[in-house]
Amino acid sequence: MKKIVAVVAAAGFVVGGAVLAPVVSAAPQAKPAPNQVSYDPAPIAWGTCASPGLARRGAQCGFLEVPLDYGKQSGKKIKIAVSRIAAKVPADKYQGIMITNPGGPGGSGLTLSVLGEYVPNGAGEAYDWIGFDPRGVGSSQPALACDGDYFAYNRPYYVPVTSKLEQTWLTRSKNYAKACDTAGGDLLDNVKTTDTVNDIDVLRKALKQEKINFYGFSYGTYLGQVYATLYPERVRRMVLDGNVDARKVWYQANLDQDVAFDRNIKVYFDWIAKNNATYKLGKSGREVEALFYREQLKFIAKPAGGIIGPDEWTDIFLQAGYYVFGWEDVANAFSAWVNDGDYSGLKALYDASNGQGPGTDNGFAMYLATQCTDVQWPTSWTKWKVDNWITHIRAPFETWGNAWFNAPCLNWGGKTGTPVKVDGSKAPPILLLNETLDAATPYEGSLELRSRFPKAVLVEGVGGTTHSGSLNGVACVDDKIAEYLATGKLPARVAGRRSDAQCEPLPQPNPAGATQRKASIAANDITRADLQKLIVGARG
Repeated sequence: MKKIVAVVAAAGFVVGGAVLAPVVSAAPQAKPAPNQVSYDPAPIAWGTCASPGLARRGAQCGFLEVPLDYGKQSGKKIKIAVSRIAAKVPADKYQGIMITNPGGPGGSGLTLSVLGEYVPNGAGEAYDWIGFDPRGVGSSQPALACDGDYFAYNRPYYVPVTSKLEQTWLTRSKNYAKACDTAGGDLLDNVKTTDTVNDIDVLRKALKQEKINFYGFSYGTYLGQVYATLYPERVRRMVLDGNVDARKVWYQANLDQDVAFDRNIKVYFDWIAKNNATYKLGKSGREVEALFYREQLKFIAKPAGGIIGPDEWTDIFLQAGYYVFGWEDVANAFSAWVNDGDYSGLKALYDASNGQGPGTDNGFAMYLATQCTDVQWPTSWTKWKVDNWITHIRAPFETWGNAWFNAPCLNWGGKTGTPVKVDGSKAPPILLLNETLDAATPYEGSLELRSRFPKAVLVEGVGGTTHSGSLNGVACVDDKIAEYLATGKLPARVAGRRSDAQCEPLPQPNPAGATQRKASIAANDITRADLQKLIVGARG
């Protein structure tokens, strides 16, 4: 699913020293059921993490060796980068490993092992928190990168209002797919969701655990769904925030996103108008929206500073459709441009979310590598063209940007598979989270997931627009997470296709404190804001 191409530096590490003793004793390994794989991994040689934020927390880093192709387990091996922050409780209070994933596909999750410190009441301290870079991503070996200049400044206008623009984007998309085919080789055939799910189970074995706990955001919720379908007896507790609708992977999911983002950007424009005394961009949401599109059309002929064209303009504002964090930053840049002719804020926001240069397209490449091969996308450009023009009429903000983001799937080189039919009938009680107006993973997906997991409980952030924003200070939500992780207790499940508990959403920001930063945060540390950027940067 389309999302900002966030440049989150991969947290590298130095592996050395003796192999550390496992935290718990080995559990007996059951005979694999159908669709499960059986592979005995070598122990992880834990060493010091190169990431200062991880190192400061005493994290350990290492590599998990897994088969490239689970159908040929004696063949070529690849390495998965893993981090671990150990539990801080006595052995009798220990609750096992908590494997995390920020989403994507293509999101680097190596630093997400710090998430446990944000769980209220110390409930995260009873777990070993595990972060990892999925196969092909970040510090894992090999990592896929195809064309580091793909997101260079002032790209052709997303909306193909002429046949020349349409053909230009089709050619760009085809060339990117071809570059990935050359760069990826046999990796491209083996980066489906099921491959990463099997890696998670091999990681469980390497850490000598009978069951896993799992905390997944966005696409990470789909990993959790598929893991709980294939390995239900190996799930202990699971928190899924921003839930993928398994019925719609992946083509229809993106079209649904387009409509939801168009709604959310209007919510954002209303907020800007409400704060017109600060931003001076319009007294109503409609005025602000009209101004947004007027400026975008100007950029076709004359990009801001010669670099921020109509596409970069859209991408900068897209983050405001994802979540309330950063609303002030985007509005400040918008205001500075319109009122003062200063494009520096726009450039800074674009640069922070879109890498340029060798290797910076890793997240985008792996997003495509997984989504393009999880399932066969439509092979007819005519279908894409018709569907996206129909959607564009309803939702012009993001539709064509999203279409071209995914268009390399038309010519992708990896072998396609068939999605697992998600079935949680054998899964234990799990906790689902979603805000009502989440655009990246629309709320209906959580209702569908709840229907497939009869022991699941859904907590709704009523009316909120933030995607995957748990553990960010809303006590009603975060305290339920803490209680579940501490005791396994969930709110009562109610009858019907609805949420089981309702909470306030993450609040819209107050512009008065928009630009202030906490000077007490050490350089190179990993903050909760960093984690949210990582989740947003992970695509979907």
